[in-house]
Formats: sequence, structure tokens, C-alpha cells
Amino acid sequence: MAQAYCVKCRAKREIKDPKPTKLKNGRPAVKGVCPKCGTNVFRIGAA
Repeated sequence: MAQAYCVKCRAKREIKDPKPTKLKNGRPAVKGVCPKCGTNVFRIGAA
């Protein structure tokens, strides 16, 4: 599973419901939700 930094928890967390996306410049990224607090998290460079 992919991990992302949660700004609210100030810790790295596993991404809940990860959805692969692409940025405008074509780089891969993953969007999801923090499992602890429910904040949106985003990881660039993970496919």
C-alpha cells in the first residue's frame, strides 16, 4: 500500500481508498484519505 504524509496528524499514514491520478505535466500521483482523521492526502510520484 502507498503511504502519504497527513498534515493534520503530522505522520505518515497508509492511504485509504487510493485512486491513481496524473498531474498536468504527466507525473503519476495517488489521492486518498487518512484512515485516522479523514483528511485528504496526496502522494506525488507513486503509481
